[in-house]
Amino acid sequence: MNESAGVAKAGHTRDGNGNLKRVLGVAAMAAIKQKDAYYGVYYRRVAARRGRQRALVAVMHKLAIAVWHVLHNKVEHKDLGADYFAKRDPARAMRRMVREANALGMTVRFDPVSSVA
Repeated sequence: MNESAGVAKAGHTRDGNGNLKRVLGVAAMAAIKQKDAYYGVYYRRVAARRGRQRALVAVMHKLAIAVWHVLHNKVEHKDLGADYFAKRDPARAMRRMVREANALGMTVRFDPVSSVA
């Protein structure tokens, strides 16, 4: 959504390099097939809210940003992992799990795990 002074502007993508767009599209489709990877989880989160096509374009954008950082900083690509969003905000993940369990008619209790090193 792009809005300024109450005027909603178009949220479409601009024309760009068609070949790059095709390659990013193929890469994004391959990336979202992996269930235990960041891009697959990100795709499903966005697709639930915005739809599959917009989610695919969002993954394409994420991939383009990742490629730019890899080339610019000369570093290897590091996948953030499927649990990235849960680790980023654990309280939010717990609230979601409690809400889903309550919707199923269950009550849950979370106890911290004692870590033994």
